[in-house]
Amino acid sequence: MQWREGVVVEEMREWPGAVEYAVRLASPDSTGEEVRALAYTGMVGRPEPGDRVVLNASALLKGLGTGGLAFVVALPDRLPEDAPDSPGHIVKARYTPQQQMFLAVDEQDSIHHDVLLDADSLEAMPVVVADLHSALPAIIAGVRLARPDARVAYVMTDGGALPLAFSRAVAGLKEAGWLQATLTVGQAFGGDHEAVSVHSGLLAARHVVGADVTVVIQGPGNVGTGTRWGYSGVAAAEALHATHVLGGTSIAALRVSGADPRPRHRGISHHSTTAYGRALLSPAIVPVLEGGGELAALVRRQAADLAEHSRADLDVVEVGTKGVLDALRQSPVKLSTMGRGLDEDVAAFVVSAVAGVCAAERVSGR
Repeated sequence: MQWREGVVVEEMREWPGAVEYAVRLASPDSTGEEVRALAYTGMVGRPEPGDRVVLNASALLKGLGTGGLAFVVALPDRLPEDAPDSPGHIVKARYTPQQQMFLAVDEQDSIHHDVLLDADSLEAMPVVVADLHSALPAIIAGVRLARPDARVAYVMTDGGALPLAFSRAVAGLKEAGWLQATLTVGQAFGGDHEAVSVHSGLLAARHVVGADVTVVIQGPGNVGTGTRWGYSGVAAAEALHATHVLGGTSIAALRVSGADPRPRHRGISHHSTTAYGRALLSPAIVPVLEGGGELAALVRRQAADLAEHSRADLDVVEVGTKGVLDALRQSPVKLSTMGRGLDEDVAAFVVSAVAGVCAAERVSGR
């Protein structure tokens, strides 16, 4: 870990749970470099200009993408007040210096414990599972296109960012009313509800939130190594297993690109073919585009091959794209995947959106 000290220069922007600052790094002559630093206000309090801050600068100095900025670890001269006593004893970010205790929706002190005590079914609720966090707004755009009144919940797993507050997309989707509730599971934290496992998070989405559709994706910051199995999105298979075990309708959203320069990610990404073709053992629906051009035809052929050779029973379903582009352009948050926007890689977002359409078409009455 690479530590730095600095002084807050100014606040740059904020969203629920997080504030981004310009911080001048400490130097003998007070002319240190100015860097971006993020503070999670629920963890460290709210820095003000002039405050001295201790930073974890490892990701910044490494030049990482999604998380390539410094993080405020502490305000050594002005510690935040202790949080008020509250029920809850589920520890997340366990055994790290910044571990926190939360009231989980499924633990004994929760007002929802009795609801979840014997809950064992998602009642066929459609659950869309995807690899990349950037698919979230596109999936919800598709849901809203086909079922504008659908209640959508987001279950954030712990393969990427652990604090939900890192996601500006989630903040914008909630503010716009596109997302009714968030649930953070495993070591992830900061959602409207905390849950111990993906299974209990899904059950809470259905029985506590009253979701019609739930989307399960890791937080921002997908990890990949260029190897077949070394990427965090392989956990998509486990989320689909949980959905199947609990009687949900499993929908496997494909990761697709028409612009990625890496051959392994053109058309259907090898991340999807590994997760759904090798790791997945339970049935799932795989939505693809109906009609379209050369890339759409390629994806259909790749999906058919995936279904033929998968260990799971995959049902490749063609979904119409009428109105999808307009729905995507109405997104209240910026659409961006691997640094490319809607116009640079339209297929990435359209394929995610049709997964949302597919889910909405399978919503049953309650």
